[in-house]
Amino acid sequence: QVHLVESGGGLVQAGGSLRLSCAASGRTFSNYVMGWFRQAPGKEREFVAEISESGMTTRYADSVKGRFTSSRDNTKDTLYLQMNNLKPEDTATYYCAAPPTIASSKWTYWGRGTQVTVSS
Repeated sequence: QVHLVESGGGLVQAGGSLRLSCAASGRTFSNYVMGWFRQAPGKEREFVAEISESGMTTRYADSVKGRFTSSRDNTKDTLYLQMNNLKPEDTATYYCAAPPTIASSKWTYWGRGTQVTVSS
């Protein structure tokens, strides 16, 4: 069974940085794309970033493009999200996600999330 555990969230001032991690287990990590999503209070969960199996290709939401960078270490089965120049509107619970099968475009597996709070 796939297991995802996020860490690295916290409280930071606007303009600051945080690095989130997502430790994966349960299958061959390097065979799957991975994603980051976030959900702010009272809002729907939204896409943040996606990274290819090798890490060579990434895709970002317009709201974080140029500020967030997703990477992965396939030797450690770990996904990362480097967040720079954080804004109060980035405040949310951040989740990593994985698809059910290779080449799937769906997100089936989710971590429990890590809270990011950005103060103004």
